[in-house]
Amino acid sequence: MAGYDVIGNIVILKFSRDVKMSEKKKVAKKFLLQNKHVTTVLEKTDKIKGRLRTPTTKYLAGDKTKEALYKENGCEFRLNVDECYFSSRLASERKEIASMTKKNESVLVMFGGVAPFAIAIAKLAKPKKVISVELGKACCRYALENVKRNKLAGRVEIIQGDVRKKVPLLKEKFDRIVMSRPNLKESFLDVTFPNIKKNGMIHYYGFYNINEADKMRDLIIDKAREARKKIKILMIKKAGNIAPYRFRYRADIKVLN
Repeated sequence: MAGYDVIGNIVILKFSRDVKMSEKKKVAKKFLLQNKHVTTVLEKTDKIKGRLRTPTTKYLAGDKTKEALYKENGCEFRLNVDECYFSSRLASERKEIASMTKKNESVLVMFGGVAPFAIAIAKLAKPKKVISVELGKACCRYALENVKRNKLAGRVEIIQGDVRKKVPLLKEKFDRIVMSRPNLKESFLDVTFPNIKKNGMIHYYGFYNINEADKMRDLIIDKAREARKKIKILMIKKAGNIAPYRFRYRADIKVLN
């Protein structure tokens, strides 16, 4: 077995190509026996792809469902693992961003998914307002359910659509913007900079090979210059690995004007 991800009641196993189905099912049944909180075992059958960055999975054992109920940081999330990108490995990131957020802030989450960042921030930090923008219709349906599930109606707003089209339509500027970007070529910083307040914070996520964080720094500086924004990059840190020698990085950017 090459690895696995656990999302609540569902585990997604990863196998090398030469493993036979009989062996996969044997491993799946063993996983169920050894992990009582897991009720469904799936196999990841393809790479995460497309604009929505969704995986493809195949049923192996347990309950026949692809709907997960996942809990972290005192929050609950329901999602379909084939319809919505979700990483349980970002739980500590979500908690850390929430810990930076102040009560009186207005927060925008771009690429919001089923609203894990928005809900964690709203529940843990209690800011003035959180807006989550997400392209995927299925993710937005789950996001709306998750807002109700966490009793945050009126405090978290879900907007379905392309951030490039929806964010410029927002009338307000934000104290904090979380760019929980999937692994896409575009930076979307040109959309973000016009919507941040003076002295506001942007948390930008990017994907680079090991020791390539300078490329991320250079990109941010170039995009800020194009937007005529003065910035200070407070920190660039690893926020998890996505492949051998390739990492998700987070840059904390203070916008000074």
